[in-house]
Amino acid sequence: MPDSSVPSGASGAGSPGAKTDLFPFDRSGLLTRWPVPEDVVIITSAVVVGAGTGLGAVGFIWLLEQIRTLTTWTQATLGQIAGTLIAMGLAGLIVGYLIDRYAREAKGHGVPEVMEAVAIRGGRIRAIVAAIKVLASSITIGTGGSAGREGPIVQVGAALGSTLGQRLRFSDERVRTLVACGAAAGIASTFNAPIAGSLFAMEVILDSFTVRYFGAVVISAISASIVSRSLLGNAPAFQVPAYPLNHVGEVPIYIVLGVLAALVAVTFIRALYFAEDKFDHWRVPLYVRTAVGMLLTGVVGLLLPDRGILGPGLGAIGETMAMNIDVSLGFMATMLIGKLIATTFTLGAGNSGGVFAPSLYMGATMGGMVGVVAHALWPAMAPNPGAYAIVGMAATFAAAARAPITAVLIVFEMSNDYKLIIPLMMATVLATLLAEHLHKESIYTLKLKLKGITLQRGRDVDVLQAVTVGEVISRDFDSVNTDATLEQLSDRFTQTHRHGFPILDAEGKLCGVVTISDLDRAVSDQLPDSATALDIGIPRKELLVATPNESVGVALARMGTRGLGRLPVVADDDPNQLLGLIRRADIIRAYDIALSRRADLQYRAKRMSLRNLDGTVFSEIELEPGDKAVGKRLAEISPDFPEKCILVSVRRRGRMLIPHGDTVFMPGDQVTVFVNSADLETIRGCLRGDLVQPPEP
Repeated sequence: MPDSSVPSGASGAGSPGAKTDLFPFDRSGLLTRWPVPEDVVIITSAVVVGAGTGLGAVGFIWLLEQIRTLTTWTQATLGQIAGTLIAMGLAGLIVGYLIDRYAREAKGHGVPEVMEAVAIRGGRIRAIVAAIKVLASSITIGTGGSAGREGPIVQVGAALGSTLGQRLRFSDERVRTLVACGAAAGIASTFNAPIAGSLFAMEVILDSFTVRYFGAVVISAISASIVSRSLLGNAPAFQVPAYPLNHVGEVPIYIVLGVLAALVAVTFIRALYFAEDKFDHWRVPLYVRTAVGMLLTGVVGLLLPDRGILGPGLGAIGETMAMNIDVSLGFMATMLIGKLIATTFTLGAGNSGGVFAPSLYMGATMGGMVGVVAHALWPAMAPNPGAYAIVGMAATFAAAARAPITAVLIVFEMSNDYKLIIPLMMATVLATLLAEHLHKESIYTLKLKLKGITLQRGRDVDVLQAVTVGEVISRDFDSVNTDATLEQLSDRFTQTHRHGFPILDAEGKLCGVVTISDLDRAVSDQLPDSATALDIGIPRKELLVATPNESVGVALARMGTRGLGRLPVVADDDPNQLLGLIRRADIIRAYDIALSRRADLQYRAKRMSLRNLDGTVFSEIELEPGDKAVGKRLAEISPDFPEKCILVSVRRRGRMLIPHGDTVFMPGDQVTVFVNSADLETIRGCLRGDLVQPPEP
């Protein structure tokens, strides 16, 4: 049997039956027999990805229009109310089934999945994701779902780039580059804005600005724009008028606008993920949740004039910025709140679409409100309310996505004017900084954070979040009494070679910590020999401690604030009960554990990304107080598990844990299992206690 680790075409020359690859790549992805320069390979691939994404965008927009036509016919046949609700409810059922059956990655707005693939999976995205994302998003948006079309096209372009890179056996770094190329091409073809698309890929997807990436990304965005412009025309998604900064007195108004944009963005993030959490905890099939979400969106849309909050709303954004509509503040406030609620229902329930356009809609509406008020109070100083709509649009998106450069450039590229750049940059940066202060995660990274993935510069670096302090705590430690003298302390340090001791009272309660540095300082200050450990050490009230259920990453950050070499670990219910210590050596051990768990998770996820043909399913079971598994170790209950069953992960308080034999289950744990569908009720009974016997064959 041949060694599967040997790449195709690697057998010796002239060996019997040796195969010759049509494109003989080495492990780095370079052609080995023909001296093709590396830059040529990358540029050619970027052009192919860009052109393919442009064609995909054109096909997506065409399909979207066909579904809109069908929806309009349904409304005309059945009436506006019945036609809208029936079309949207049916759309939710279809979308939920498609996502659940073929590609879970197509659920929601899609960009976080691309970021996750770039950060921890070497840019690997399944090819079927693009097809399901296009179909599901066109059905969602075409029937009236409140979502944008840019997220789907970004995911389509990213999937195309990933597929091409994998087919050509590129290295992970090159696959990531092609994924970013596809994302840039998606934004460029959607908004007809190649510069903004390029910066979006660098700022959001890669979070890295390098010449190596930038050249390929720009070429891909240009290719997509050429294709989309040749087939769809040169007009951008909406026209942005050219407004100047009329008076220096407008600057404080734009500052207020930046603050309001941050508040709107943070409210949007919190509302969206609150709804997603509630829908995810609803124990019904996904297609029921998506259908209910679409029906609720339809009800909200029918309650508002002209159903203006349904769909992406790009036309309404253009009208608001041009101020071609004469509306009251109350109407704009209603549309702002309505759009927020509708988008929350659509995407929170699991339907497919983007958050780019809804955030632009809400920002433009909020900015229009500020502009109307400013114009009413100071008509000579603020003659153009539409200018505030433009700045509000950019600032709100920047605050939600933490992408100020993309937000500024997309306005500049669409308006082709530089006059508004000063207030635009000021409000956008202010909104981004304030939003980051109010809510650490962006609308994209929060979804990854809830999976236990923390990104920094486009890479998942917070692997220690998946290991708790209780798993690596050192329970074998030396301590000293509160009345230990300097001479006794000196002897203890000499005998044990320790650098610090916890100080315990007669009842064994933690009173502080004394280190060898404290002893040296006491000797230098010529303190009397009668001085005690409590006199020279750090008292309990000033002591930094950790608890067993905290992550090692949190404990490490706490140690770093003062350069500590150890932290006392205390009980959750008694802050003075010392359980042990966590030292630098324990941190290193925790890092090794985290890396092995992350590798195990990636391996399992890769296996499950391939659709099983033998009836196995991927299911999530939430534990409640009183369930059979709560309070027990995995090793205690695993003998009752079905033979073909894998516990993939446990999500606990926003952190992702890899279960092992000593894992103790707690109420609220979301346990992800991979099991044969016939054994699903059996494993649920093992975990929850409501065992249902499988039917007789």
